[in-house]
Amino acid sequence: MLRRRIASLLPTFLRSGTAKNHYPTFRPLLALQHHASPQCTVANTLTFSSPYGSMRAYSSLLALNDLRDNPGARKQKTRKGRGIGSGKGKTAGRGHKGQKARGTMKFGFEGGQTPLRRRLPKRGFKNPFSLTFQPVGLGKIAKLINAGKIDSSELITMKTLKDSGAIGKQIEDGVRLMGRGAEHIKWPIHLEVSRVTVRAKSAVEAAGGTVRRVYYNKLGFRALLKPEWFVKKGRLLPRAARPPPKQKDKVDSIGRLPAPTKPIPFTTEEKEVTPA
Repeated sequence: MLRRRIASLLPTFLRSGTAKNHYPTFRPLLALQHHASPQCTVANTLTFSSPYGSMRAYSSLLALNDLRDNPGARKQKTRKGRGIGSGKGKTAGRGHKGQKARGTMKFGFEGGQTPLRRRLPKRGFKNPFSLTFQPVGLGKIAKLINAGKIDSSELITMKTLKDSGAIGKQIEDGVRLMGRGAEHIKWPIHLEVSRVTVRAKSAVEAAGGTVRRVYYNKLGFRALLKPEWFVKKGRLLPRAARPPPKQKDKVDSIGRLPAPTKPIPFTTEEKEVTPA
């Protein structure tokens, strides 16, 4: 193997016909450089002399099959029940008799005494009727309208806000319209959202626009935001669901499917019932 490496390192003019009468003399020298692992050799230095002068060639002795972990880097798994000489034979570290030596028990079982989960008091609760709305300010909507990402002449729905980047992709229970940046709204716009603050509603109506609070359930939100999913599955769009009794006074109407493009004008009765 060493001879093959030396032959490959020789210059072509030494192996040509002009230099066949001049045989160089080789003096192999092993140069071991200081390395983190003393078990591996980094380089092999070969020095040979010829009529053309002395030359030095280097060949690496480090190969992929020589790579090893440091001693103690990998710890072997403890083999239980393999004789008394192993230290974990016979009872395998479980001791003599008793419930813990014979089998397992229920998680949290403490031998009959009151377990920790019952000794500690209860704290707080999780409201199953809580709703999470994603906020969006009027200033952000005005900025997107000026950038040309939202058409103010059409109805601005929650799908419009999602496609334009005004809100994130994950809409849990709807969108809440906030009054931040209300001074930038100077033209009439029409919106359909889940909730709206008093300041945002008054700012939009002062500019000649309208805000309608609509209700969508989980399936309705999917049909509103991703109607192509139903087309891909070969399904029809679901019918809009009615709001539950606890949310009837917090919405103005049922959401429409697919996403509407024209606003619905408020009737006289709705204007009287809708709180300011």
